[in-house]
Amino acid sequence: MEAGARLQPAIGGGRVSVPFDDDVKACAALVHRADPDRFMAAMAAPVQARAVLFPIYAMNVEVARAPWVTQEPMIAEMRLQWWRDALQEIAEGPTVRRHEVVTPLSRVLSPHLAAMLDEFVAVRRWDIYRDPFEDEEHFEAYLTHSAGSLMVASAQALGAADEMVLRDFGYAVGVANWFRAIPELEARGRIPLLDGTPDGVRQLAKRALDRMAAARARRAEVSDRARPALVAGWQAEWVLRRVVADPTAVSQGALKQSEFRRRASLIWTATTGRW
Repeated sequence: MEAGARLQPAIGGGRVSVPFDDDVKACAALVHRADPDRFMAAMAAPVQARAVLFPIYAMNVEVARAPWVTQEPMIAEMRLQWWRDALQEIAEGPTVRRHEVVTPLSRVLSPHLAAMLDEFVAVRRWDIYRDPFEDEEHFEAYLTHSAGSLMVASAQALGAADEMVLRDFGYAVGVANWFRAIPELEARGRIPLLDGTPDGVRQLAKRALDRMAAARARRAEVSDRARPALVAGWQAEWVLRRVVADPTAVSQGALKQSEFRRRASLIWTATTGRW
């Protein structure tokens, strides 16, 4: 297949299937190594949905680690810019650079979704530096454009789904994942929260639960085809409720489920479709 060729997924676009080729397999291997939870969630989806999800999740891995693989801020900035340029190529076409993630990604993202993900990359500049978030708006924008936009892209690449529902659910998942990442972020010298007091942490978890409830109240606005993307948040409610009950679990790194509970809850979410 030529580098500039793009296929619309049968699940989202209704025209042709996305091939599960060597590039998609490479994306799956990357996700398996770097993001085992999303790998498990994708493997719980139908095979055709996996061919859509793995390139998007692989892009997330590459973008997320770009600021951390070097101590030189300029090089980290260049790595993020590389991804912004790649997404611009997908959005504008017709030629897209040959790359084991970008090539399959170009087959599953519409121009609209590719353009939307530019901000998804841009907000990760915060990860490069040691400055705290400027204010509540800055923190909210980070979660909205990182976790929220990833949820929008992965779901809408599969099928029809209301963007606000996806952003509400993505925000809740993003907060849960952020809580789990905080011990490592602090070890790397970052200041991940505006208010790290127990009450501040508890209030953030409650806001995330409220947005999760708002999304679930509108489940009907997420099509069956898009639903596999939301399985990636299968542990979020447990994490958020654990934080509400004991905010110190965040700093203690005590937000990991037992392997039995982790797998059982994934199976339940995937088989019932009740994200």
